[in-house]
Amino acid sequence: MKTLAPAAAVFPSTVMHSRRFPVTYRFSYRVFSLLVDIDRLDEVGRTPLFSINRFNLFSLYQRDHGARDGSAWRGWAETLLRENGIDAAIGNIQLLCFPRILGYGFNPLSMWFCHDTAGNLLAAICEVRNTFGEHHHYLLPVAANAAIVTGSKQKVFHVSPFMGMDARYEFFIHPPTETVKILIHEYEGDELALIASQQGQRQPFTTAVLLRQFALIPFMTLKVMLLIHWQALKIWLKGGKFYRKPAPPTETVT
Repeated sequence: MKTLAPAAAVFPSTVMHSRRFPVTYRFSYRVFSLLVDIDRLDEVGRTPLFSINRFNLFSLYQRDHGARDGSAWRGWAETLLRENGIDAAIGNIQLLCFPRILGYGFNPLSMWFCHDTAGNLLAAICEVRNTFGEHHHYLLPVAANAAIVTGSKQKVFHVSPFMGMDARYEFFIHPPTETVKILIHEYEGDELALIASQQGQRQPFTTAVLLRQFALIPFMTLKVMLLIHWQALKIWLKGGKFYRKPAPPTETVT
């Protein structure tokens, strides 16, 4: 009999950004992400100090991701995949994201890993959010038997006021197993302008592990938001070119 995989896991990780031109900088900081089976949220929510759709030390709210209307994530994900040409029967779907901490949450990037009913990875959905409360999804279909998720997407969604829109992303994503690695290259023309990555190691989803992460990185989600603005200030002081925010794309998926 096949053993049921855990409903959730914790991935203590390091996030790194390295800008190559015209202003150079590099920074890294520690975070932790949760990987959850979206069909087993009730099970995940029974963990002490963790809740689904209600306040706790740690929580996930369905309105923070996907359709953002509080509805079940599976219906949203299956519709997105079907409307974008992925017609296979959908099995397990996992979401990799930051939790809310004491009610506050911000996810610059959340990842959805969508499998078929045989357990093969069909697609990854990169859910990008900016500090203006806007979001966009980059859909990356997965080639049969591919070990990593790769793809190239034209940039259509404003993220940083110091990065222009005439750019493209190259994605290299190692799906979560015992480790996870997300690597994104942003090109302006043929020149590599930015490298962003997140690398982490799986730990069990337990109260002890969550409390340890809170002790190591208290108020992590607030820290992420503050660091975004702190790094932007440093780029501005270095003379980085400022780009006004364009209107968001009319389509929610690229």
